[in-house]
Amino acid sequence: MAPAQGRLSDDADDRSGAEDNSAPPAFRQAVEALCSARLRPEVEVDPTRPPQRLAPYAYALEAAVVHGDEDLADGRLVLLHDPAGHEAWHGTFRLVTLVRAELEPEMAADPLLPEVSWSWLTGALEARGLSYAEASGTVTRAGSYYFGGLAERRPATQIEIRASWTPREGHGGVPDTASHLAAWCDLLAQVAGLPPVSGHGPGCADTGAGAGVVSLPQRRGPQAP
Repeated sequence: MAPAQGRLSDDADDRSGAEDNSAPPAFRQAVEALCSARLRPEVEVDPTRPPQRLAPYAYALEAAVVHGDEDLADGRLVLLHDPAGHEAWHGTFRLVTLVRAELEPEMAADPLLPEVSWSWLTGALEARGLSYAEASGTVTRAGSYYFGGLAERRPATQIEIRASWTPREGHGGVPDTASHLAAWCDLLAQVAGLPPVSGHGPGCADTGAGAGVVSLPQRRGPQAP
């Protein structure tokens, strides 16, 4: 994944995106907003091939939180659009995500881990003042233990957040996808154990992790300065 330095790369090979002239204007505008979002520099984001059967129009991004030579967390964000609306969405747009990171094995035993992990997502959206509806998802924790020729490896525990939500549509029926992407990157950074970025502005707002959202220590994340 090529470093994006807080921006999206321009090498998307996807006719479902902003350059597909057959797509509805609202969808093209939503994709263009995604591609113009400015994000924190530790997050590397690239377009990827979207799923083909979830909605008439789709655009997908993959991302990794990189610190030095380590990938601290990774994920995928998919923007779906159905101009006719979708009963389950209660809207014409839907965002679907998968976020993964590794934790210390003992953290997986914390009974609050699923609730806390879900609060990272809702807290990231609410910290940016974003309106959304019909949020749903799962939090999965899985442990790997190594034996035989792999016995020298430390046990590894992975957390996985799968979620979807309906972004509220603004002017012209277009949601603020750039801010939703920034909030999603806030979630990635928090799962990776990065400290929140202070200040305001696109991609730089404080995630509000210290205000009502519980944080758990991460194994692979760097220490806050």
